Amino acid sequence: MRWATLIIAALLVLVQADLWFGKGNLPYVMTLRKQLLAQRGANEQARQRNVRVAAEVIDLREGLEMVEEKARAELGMVKPNEILVQVSTRKP
Repeated sequence: MRWATLIIAALLVLVQADLWFGKGNLPYVMTLRKQLLAQRGANEQARQRNVRVAAEVIDLREGLEMVEEKARAELGMVKPNEILVQVSTRKP
């Protein structure tokens, strides 16, 4: 009976050692879970950015208001009979 107890205890130690120091050990699994959470957050941010870009593409395809707004903001274009006034502040 004593040998059976020792064998079972040794097997239990081997299983625990494999759990803590083996290929898929517990600290490694915890690290992977943290990486998974970080990746899910990055994926959600990318998904939101993709939705915004898709909406902008739809606006560009359907109407000229977005094209006009982009031209004014990025290229400084003006309409006929408009005067462009640029105000700059002095740098100290």
